[in-house]
Amino acid sequence: MNGIMKDYLEILRDYLKSFSWVSWPSLGRSWVLQQDNDPKHTSKVVIEWLNQARIRVLEWPSQSPDLNPIENIWTMLKKQVHVKKPTNVTELHQFCQEEWSKIQREAYQKLVDGYQKRLIEVKMAMGHVTKY
Repeated sequence: MNGIMKDYLEILRDYLKSFSWVSWPSLGRSWVLQQDNDPKHTSKVVIEWLNQARIRVLEWPSQSPDLNPIENIWTMLKKQVHVKKPTNVTELHQFCQEEWSKIQREAYQKLVDGYQKRLIEVKMAMGHVTKY
């Protein structure tokens, strides 16, 4: 298992369940993990772990538009870190952690709440470009 795959699996193991239950306790176990078809997401070791952990994963067709709300969070994070102008990897890491911790739960909730609107727009565009 390469470094990126190992890192991804560690993130899932260490944070996925606790983050989902702490952030959205009302969901209980009814939540579904959404991830795209990135090779680290579809690797055998990750799929096996998700199955063993009984985590439901949303089926994601190949070559589909990326509607995952986390992409919007990454964009927000990149913009905030860029403003700080890190000059080395240590600063980049520090600034990413600082800015990540500042993202409010409401930002996540807004993206999740707007998901249906984005999905309808993509469907109407038959998978072509949208404003999202």
